[in-house]
Amino acid sequence: MIQIQNFINGEFRQPLGLKYIDNFEPATGKVFSQVPQSTVADVGLAVESAKAAAPAWAACSPDERANYLSSIAAFIRDGAEEFAQAESQDNGKPLSLARGVDIPRSALNFEFFAAAARTKSSESHHGEGAINLTRRDPLGVVACISPWNLPLYLLTWKIAPALAAGNTVVAKPSELTPYTAFLLGNAFKVAGLPPGVVNLVHGYGAEAGAPLCEHPDVKAISFTGGTATGRGIALSVASQFKKVSLEMGGKNANIVFADCDFDEAVHTSVRAAFANQGQICLCGSRILVESEIYEQFRDRFVQLVSELRVGDPLRAETDQGALVSKAHYQKVLTAIAAAEQEGGRVLCGGRSVPGDGRCEGGWFVAPTVIEGLGPQARTNQEEIFGPVVTLIPFEDEAEALEIANGTNYGLAASLWTQDLNRAHRLSAKLDAGIVWVNTWMNRDLRTPFGGMKESGLGREGGWEALRFFTEAKNICISYK
Repeated sequence: MIQIQNFINGEFRQPLGLKYIDNFEPATGKVFSQVPQSTVADVGLAVESAKAAAPAWAACSPDERANYLSSIAAFIRDGAEEFAQAESQDNGKPLSLARGVDIPRSALNFEFFAAAARTKSSESHHGEGAINLTRRDPLGVVACISPWNLPLYLLTWKIAPALAAGNTVVAKPSELTPYTAFLLGNAFKVAGLPPGVVNLVHGYGAEAGAPLCEHPDVKAISFTGGTATGRGIALSVASQFKKVSLEMGGKNANIVFADCDFDEAVHTSVRAAFANQGQICLCGSRILVESEIYEQFRDRFVQLVSELRVGDPLRAETDQGALVSKAHYQKVLTAIAAAEQEGGRVLCGGRSVPGDGRCEGGWFVAPTVIEGLGPQARTNQEEIFGPVVTLIPFEDEAEALEIANGTNYGLAASLWTQDLNRAHRLSAKLDAGIVWVNTWMNRDLRTPFGGMKESGLGREGGWEALRFFTEAKNICISYK
């Protein structure tokens, strides 16, 4: 059995209390590793280590920091297969998805911010008899808290810009998916990263995450996860005036107009709904279809969804793996039952799927499509975060916009139309931090990323991330 360790001051360490959490493989339902059950004492050691390393790391030149980040990226690429196997085993996602998306993008995060560190420049503004210089200095110790659905990708998405900006990091991965973070510690060692520059502390949110956020030496918090947890973080640190970036839940609308490229829209909508078993915050879980093509779209969509193959994530032919935990598996099944009680009609799926062979005890749910629920039904308002989508017909732009914006969330939206004017018109009015037109999950790391309403606070990605992890100081110099 694998025993995962914390990574503090450049070394792997047992938790001080010597307590561990059982970590289950979703595809089998069996324990395959143990995770440190860290406490405030472990967090204190990690923050102390990061604080001690902060002055020297901040004093490194941008090129020096970039070289370290490039070395970490190279380690991830060289060990891509090990990382992919670990992510699939830890998370339950198809191995093909981990190989093709999660691991390459994790390496790209370090490569991108290595380049950003090298090209980052200061700003100057000339006025009457004076020049204003804007410095952006590192904050010191920052906290990076990542979720279980994209465990390596979102962890590196946070750590890389924090390091590029000159900060030291204490990161807490999800206790449900710690394995790739553990392997990442080896990347830091091989890259020769100075001790204390990055520290990884595992454990429960209440016992490790909360003390990390509240620690007085932690100057900023970058969090991705559930809305309830994000709200708690914001409230707990408000009195300390810390910088906080929160990327939280979504109930994203995928809006399909009759003038769309039908084949492209329907195929991409299937992918957008069920990638990673629907366990991506950007998944289109509400599919709004113009009534003129609703039945045609529904029938083709259900056909394609019914053809998705559910099973062992290690098999090459698998499209849908297991849900991340038994508790989440039960939550998703409960949500499907609630949708039926509300009057929803299950068009396909709606049930658990028994595993076979080594996966006999795994947590599998069939991709589920539901119709017949009004926009205000709980199923169309609450985030399920699983392989469950609803189909909703609409008559015109105004109704589509009202339905799309009619939730407390505002993370992402997709829009399918060949009308350029409509694309611009609706994109501007959608309450979403990112709007895709005739595409999905097309991401450019240079662009800001984040949500509106209960989907988030602040922006990450590209220069926005570097700005978040720095403190701006204006120096006004008068001249004659």
